Amino acid sequence: MNIPRRSPLARSIHIAFLAAAAAAGAAHAQTSVSMWVHAGPGPERDAYVASVKAFNDAQKDIKVDLVALPEGSYSDQVNAAALAKKLPCVLDFDGPNVYNYAWTKKIVPLDNFPGVKDLKAQMLPTLVRQGTYNGKLYSVGQFDSGLAIWANKKTLTAAGIRIPKGVDDAWTLAEFEDALKKLKAAGVPFPLDMKFNYGIGEWVSYGFSPILQSFGGDLIDRKTYKTAKGVLNGPASVKAMQTVQGWIKAGYVNPAAKNDGDFAAGKSALSWVGHWVYADYKKALGDDLILLPMPKLGAKAATGAGSWNFGISADCKAPDAAAKVLAHLMSKNEILRVTDGNGAVPGTTEAQAASKNYAAGGALRLYVDQLNKGVAIVRPETPAYPAISSAFAEAMNNIFGGADVQKELDKAARKIDQTIEDNKGYPNR
Repeated sequence: MNIPRRSPLARSIHIAFLAAAAAAGAAHAQTSVSMWVHAGPGPERDAYVASVKAFNDAQKDIKVDLVALPEGSYSDQVNAAALAKKLPCVLDFDGPNVYNYAWTKKIVPLDNFPGVKDLKAQMLPTLVRQGTYNGKLYSVGQFDSGLAIWANKKTLTAAGIRIPKGVDDAWTLAEFEDALKKLKAAGVPFPLDMKFNYGIGEWVSYGFSPILQSFGGDLIDRKTYKTAKGVLNGPASVKAMQTVQGWIKAGYVNPAAKNDGDFAAGKSALSWVGHWVYADYKKALGDDLILLPMPKLGAKAATGAGSWNFGISADCKAPDAAAKVLAHLMSKNEILRVTDGNGAVPGTTEAQAASKNYAAGGALRLYVDQLNKGVAIVRPETPAYPAISSAFAEAMNNIFGGADVQKELDKAARKIDQTIEDNKGYPNR
């Protein structure tokens, strides 16, 4: 068969066309960015799906591939992926894990990416502090958190209990315990719901270490981060946990609570918890639901702070593209998208001002006031934090059951110090 040969001009045109087509294809090639979040079915997962879709639809250069994983196994899957060097580009993780992830080089510093300085200026100070290790920013948070006391106004008023007006008007320890006593006498089965139904895990450190801090104690010496001795098991911390143990012995708290229903059902009149219960509590109590500041159990009040946040993994092959994804997630609209779903404190001042619940006069504004007035304390900024949290949770579980407070805190302090010693004080790498 005779095949017609192209003329030199035709061959040149054909080659030029192929080159142009290849160039056009290269120009529109997408950079793929994998993203992991801890989220089962629900509003938070829905928000992330919508957020990723909005990003992908808005441009064609970067495509985000979202993977939502159940929270129960999330950390194990992150650690397994890290060992295999197959972490996704964009990774979410609980706030106190920042320092261990940074020290083990699972994540990279963000300071040199464009726009980070402007972003830090907008972020809440607690989130900036949470995301910083050894002077470098490793994570950004769409939302913050906090503790406060939800209360049944009708029940408190009937018992003759003063209702604080704000952060500067918080109950003292004497007032707080007097309120518990009056509520018990008024027939409230367990005046204070402390969410023991959440189990022995991170809730214990997040929810109850502020009691240590209000009394003047802490989980570790925050000047050096080298020892828990004399701090976690010091006089202030021991007094704090003896006080909690006393509430349990007096019948003010139900350590065997099985679910979230005690407060809504009227079995408790005060609930020591965060913003995430607002919708359920409001539905149950209506206008009788009020929010009170954390009490000054010692010289000052204290509340937990920090939450899940995002970083860029060391395995990411396209960190610049991943940084653009972070910028999108930290925009006002995307922060409001997720916080409208999960009820958390918006992570930037701009988003707070646009939030129905957290703007001035909003139903949950007290959480912002506590963050702004120095009541909030982030969890210890050290790679040893997982060991700290585990040791404290174990000690508290035993203390809740009636064990000797001093002995349990001594044991916890020794475990923490041994971990620090085993890791040679977590030197900079």
